[in-house]
Amino acid sequence: MYTQFEEKGKIFTNVVTKKPVLVIIQTTTHRIEGNIHVRPDLRLIDALKSDEPFLAVTEAAVYSGAGDEMLYETKFVSINQQHVIWVLPVDELMHNGGQE
Repeated sequence: MYTQFEEKGKIFTNVVTKKPVLVIIQTTTHRIEGNIHVRPDLRLIDALKSDEPFLAVTEAAVYSGAGDEMLYETKFVSINQQHVIWVLPVDELMHNGGQE
């Protein structure tokens, strides 16, 4: 697990590279827009299927359930995955049958 030790006892670990994926998340009570960070070798669905009970979202905007009123903006929010109804990657968003 640990790869290097400094002579003063500091522990160095491997850096896990992740790419941000801009998403819209609908929960039972709110709509959230922000970034979910996914390892480059995984798909968004793989990150969502993890055993972690909470989903980390960065650069988040929290809206009312209908999505018409912004309630909060924050650099980080943790969402209980049991309350997630759907997740939509913004780069795959389509309007009126055509690519945006």
